[in-house]
Amino acid sequence: MNDSISRRTFLGAAAVATSTLQGAQTLPTRTFGRTGRTPSIIALGCGSRLGMYETQERAVETINMALDAGVTYIDTAQSYGGGKSEVWVGEVMKTRRDGIFLASKTGIRDPEELLRKFDISLKKLNTDHVDLLHIHSLGDADDLAKIEANKLIETMYKIRDQGMAKNIGITSHTDPEVLATALDRYDVDCTQMALNAALQGMQSGKGGMTINPAMPTSFEEVALPVAKRKNLGVIAMKVFGQMQIMPREDDYEAAAKLLQYSLSLPVSVAVVGCPKHEHLKRNIAGARAFEAMKSSEMKRYSHELSGRYKQALDRAFESHVDA
Repeated sequence: MNDSISRRTFLGAAAVATSTLQGAQTLPTRTFGRTGRTPSIIALGCGSRLGMYETQERAVETINMALDAGVTYIDTAQSYGGGKSEVWVGEVMKTRRDGIFLASKTGIRDPEELLRKFDISLKKLNTDHVDLLHIHSLGDADDLAKIEANKLIETMYKIRDQGMAKNIGITSHTDPEVLATALDRYDVDCTQMALNAALQGMQSGKGGMTINPAMPTSFEEVALPVAKRKNLGVIAMKVFGQMQIMPREDDYEAAAKLLQYSLSLPVSVAVVGCPKHEHLKRNIAGARAFEAMKSSEMKRYSHELSGRYKQALDRAFESHVDA
């Protein structure tokens, strides 16, 4: 691992992270696009992985551990845990809202229902605003057409204008071309997209590494450049490919390298789920030890992983539901 985190560096950072989870710390930050905010470079994902803690008590404990370790970006959604996630996050926000970049998402495609459910979300979250509200899980061209026909974007603008959400965005793990179209077309502040080393689809070609035309396009190649051109805050998700690209769940060096790859892209934040406290400590360690991966290493690593996993991931994410 010449260009990545060495085992010694990683284990040293892990030891520091383990000891410092007991008290409030800081993590590296980046400017979050045109929002001007500077949240921690990793966010705690409060979706299905947080749901694995099963009880509110254990989930709240985990969120507090993340905040104590320096995480300042919390990622939730109306649909996560059948609505439990916002309640669990809200329990923490009762006393720890200050200084937290709080993001939620709505999968609703009807404007009136969106406004009604978002009001419920704010109550669950124990706040009068979120820092970011996303249109959740943009799908195919038909989904974008429905959003446009229903004037959902105009409703999102209204929510932002009224200060109920300081920023608005769009997430997608399904179709890079559709997300790129939406980002190019609308005045959003942020976007969250599937970005990991196995999704790029690199292969050897004349003059070096090229995109494999036999594979579907990637968010990294198609949607990310649009986001950067418009100076949007970019959040990387599916960093570990829903654990499908991890050799073993407890392979911490593999996890560190996957996180390093995603954070070496032009993103501000990587959102990661932590179904065990050991995973939280591992991800904190990776963030603390982060050094940008060299471009040559990114290409080699992406080539290796995409050849093994990309087509399966594309199929899986096409029907994957964030819950």
